[in-house]
Amino acid sequence: MVIESFMSKKYDLYALGNALVDIEIEVDEQELQRIGVEKGVMTLVDEERHDYLLHHLHGKAHQRASGGSAANSVMALAQLGGKAFHSCKVAKDEAGEFYATDLDNAGVDNNLSQLNGNHGATGKCLVMITPDADRTMNTFLGISNELNKKDLDFAALGSSEYLYIEGYLVSGEDTHASALAAKDYALRHGVKVATTLSDPNMVRFFKPQIEQILAGGVDLLFCNDDEALEFTGQQNIADALSVLKTTARQVAITLGKQGAIFFDGSNEHIIRPHPVQAVDTNGAGDMFAGAFMYGLTQGYSYADCGRLASFASAHLVTQFGPRLYGEAVEVLRQYNQSHIKPAYS
Repeated sequence: MVIESFMSKKYDLYALGNALVDIEIEVDEQELQRIGVEKGVMTLVDEERHDYLLHHLHGKAHQRASGGSAANSVMALAQLGGKAFHSCKVAKDEAGEFYATDLDNAGVDNNLSQLNGNHGATGKCLVMITPDADRTMNTFLGISNELNKKDLDFAALGSSEYLYIEGYLVSGEDTHASALAAKDYALRHGVKVATTLSDPNMVRFFKPQIEQILAGGVDLLFCNDDEALEFTGQQNIADALSVLKTTARQVAITLGKQGAIFFDGSNEHIIRPHPVQAVDTNGAGDMFAGAFMYGLTQGYSYADCGRLASFASAHLVTQFGPRLYGEAVEVLRQYNQSHIKPAYS
């Protein structure tokens, strides 16, 4: 049920993140072992390693997509009907033109109208999907690692309900600085701040940088169970959530097949899962975040935000790729017309 609509802002969400062209390939675990890839996490690689993997993988390739964690979330929100802006960086090459066109076609306003001065290579992410539906990513950041404060559109940011900072930005000096600058501007102009831990390896290797983004608190933090445990050093989700409450006013922890848990600032709630036959979990957490923030910015109750996020991410994992595309409208229609039991216990 929608409680109210927020009409004072031009954008529901201003996202900041790496721009990566995703290439998905179905492989088995033996294949990952053969090429020396750690399963289930994101690993940064150089372009030579990325190209080597792409040419030596034996598996079924799928259609490429404009990806990156924040891009997946902001496009999910836009495809559900929200208004969004995405700041990122691509090169003036074929992949960069593809990326910019994809954002435009999705109705996501962006800062990519001028590409002529962006020399180098657009970032790419090789997404390897195993039969258990797990995703393993090897990422060449390319020019996305040069995202800096000059790439921020402060007018669009100031006209947004939420700023969403992708956790992967902590891996680069310039990208980390741009995230801190965006947060500082948001706090000074009444824009709520949401962020994500993104990946266990980001927490493992860049925890001090993440702590800088969380310093002083954020309005909303997204993470999965592995990231929550890694970041807090706790042994169970209940204790991890207790720690995360000190860094964010609201916290959403996704738990895979077990659903999710959400702290709304006062109470903890269990978000029930929607059992499906998953084939690809790539982008599931991003879809959860995008759908949840769509609900928040449209005035949905917390219960409906959780229900929609669970419902949309469950639909996403039944197909390959990080995007629902035209199906997003149908998913929202089904959600609005369904009589699903409350997502919160």
